[in-house]
Amino acid sequence: MTMSRIPTGSSAQMLSLFGGPVKRRLARWSMLVDQANAIESSLQDESEQQLRKRSLAVRYEVKSGVKPEKLIPEAFALVREAARRTINMRHFDVQILGGIALLGGSIIEMQTGEGKTLTATLPLYLYALSGKGAHLATVNDYLAARDADWMRPIYEMLGLSVGVIQTKDTPDERRESYACDITYGTAKEFGFDFLRDRLLLRRLGFRQEDFVGGMSEHRLEGEGDKPVQRSSHFCLVDEADSILIDEARTPLIIGSLGEELREQVAATYRWAAEVAPRFKEEEHFEFDDEKKKCELTGEGRQLVRSLPHPDLLRSVGLIDLYQYVERACKVNRDFHLDRQYVVRDGEIVIVDEFTGRLAEGRKWRDGIHQALEAKEEIEVTVPTGQAARITVQDLFLRYQHLAGMTGTARTSARELHKIYRTRVIPMPTNRPPRRERLPARVFRDTDEKFRAIVDEVRERNAEGRPVLIGTRSIDKSQLLSSLLEEVGLEHQVLNANEVEREAEIVALAGETGKITVATNMAGRGTDIKLEEGVAERGGLHVICTELHDSARIDRQLVGRCGRQGDPGTFRQYLALDDEIMLTGYGPDKAKKFIELGNGNGNLDKHGFQLVRSQRKVERKHFRDRMSLLHHEKERKKVQREMGQDPYLDTPD
Repeated sequence: MTMSRIPTGSSAQMLSLFGGPVKRRLARWSMLVDQANAIESSLQDESEQQLRKRSLAVRYEVKSGVKPEKLIPEAFALVREAARRTINMRHFDVQILGGIALLGGSIIEMQTGEGKTLTATLPLYLYALSGKGAHLATVNDYLAARDADWMRPIYEMLGLSVGVIQTKDTPDERRESYACDITYGTAKEFGFDFLRDRLLLRRLGFRQEDFVGGMSEHRLEGEGDKPVQRSSHFCLVDEADSILIDEARTPLIIGSLGEELREQVAATYRWAAEVAPRFKEEEHFEFDDEKKKCELTGEGRQLVRSLPHPDLLRSVGLIDLYQYVERACKVNRDFHLDRQYVVRDGEIVIVDEFTGRLAEGRKWRDGIHQALEAKEEIEVTVPTGQAARITVQDLFLRYQHLAGMTGTARTSARELHKIYRTRVIPMPTNRPPRRERLPARVFRDTDEKFRAIVDEVRERNAEGRPVLIGTRSIDKSQLLSSLLEEVGLEHQVLNANEVEREAEIVALAGETGKITVATNMAGRGTDIKLEEGVAERGGLHVICTELHDSARIDRQLVGRCGRQGDPGTFRQYLALDDEIMLTGYGPDKAKKFIELGNGNGNLDKHGFQLVRSQRKVERKHFRDRMSLLHHEKERKKVQREMGQDPYLDTPD
């Protein structure tokens, strides 16, 4: 949908009555865009003080009970004028349209480069005027701090305060940030703060029914601990598909303390990591592809019994030892340094597959994280049971008003509506897209595929076009980097090990002849701008080196080219031994597909098998999310019947 298709005038009135569900809404909202445009010209002659005065008048109306929807034209015109004066950016009409949709509780799908960060200022401003707080949840600390700093001048001109929650913040700093009119942060931090507040209120003697909306409104007298959050009023979720769907498979959990067995448990993890290399697949253990678990065979159990055990392990039961060894075998088999995780400052840090960034503060469940710590010979952080837990679904359903934005939500519209009761509305683009898809290529194996990629990079580089190469993991980005070095192609690498240089690398990625090798860090929250003259050469060329577990992640990467009417091309490279084949089809069937490559002939016709495998993985993840949702719903129902707090009284 292009900007020329935003209905105006009589056509808008007609569509608002007789169009389809989406067209009717867009037509009604476009009439509000026209009203905001009409107000804008009168604001341009006013002083900053007069704009602030107008903003105070709108705030007064909101607090007097006027519905925010009735104040859209003036409020959005004020934000647009403030943005023009402070950061020299004026909201496009499609961004005003997006802001209206967000205010109505929709999840909007805006194409990459259409300006979601600026669009977010509109509903955040209007909801914040009530004085109850407005939150923006994004995927990591870097984006939360960047977007808050970037948009802060707009809010401050209109008399609003802005806070940012970062992982390292103290309780006092968090309380101060939440007290601001608008608070930026990650979904993870919002969730953990909710749980910590709930634990604190229980410790202070408050009962479950004293928790207003799950986040206490109590103003506790005197000194000492106080909750950091306010009520759950409005939350705008950036990269909504990533947060509301991809991250929803794992609950947020705070551990309880218990010191007595910590040393013994840590010693058992270390012992299991030490002996795990002796256990051979199919001889000592079997891998269940459906459950993703290692299970010891009779020979494997015999080997466990025959191995020498340290004194600390004398009282550990044999069944428990089997489980520790199975866990250690699983991490040896399936978890690889610089792919699923990195070691930083003596800690295991997860690399988020969906964003390519480090997931600071997150841990794998069921002892996997501790098994990896033992494997990497760093301090084992013993799991200590659950003091509190909440799912991502529960966290966001607590908000009175919820909205979201992303570049890839349409394929998940049914799931988002079923769980969060939100509509997905595709937004028109400001300019017609000029992104061209080139035919996909399929190769026998990864080595052959990467050599072909290097050849294509050399060709595009000779044309003077910038090239962005997307890889699935850190180790693949490093492998491709070494191949480019071999042929003398100068390039930059952007992955979770290069976070500090991210802004610098992205700023240069659209220059003539630049080559950037990146994990899907480059897929979300980054904006690659073309250098002058690059558009005439064909724009940015994106190479996708492998299918991810979700097609939405591939679409995010592709969206880096062809932004805001610029030209761009992309091509998908695939190999019959790609990881997606093993994940989707299992080892036996995946092996048969690899054997197809031994014959002669063009393998491109087998591309649909890889796409089919990706769809199988997507369906499995969907089932996992639905299973978690059902389990949590039933658990909470039982606990409420027993008079327990479903967030705190959680069994291990």
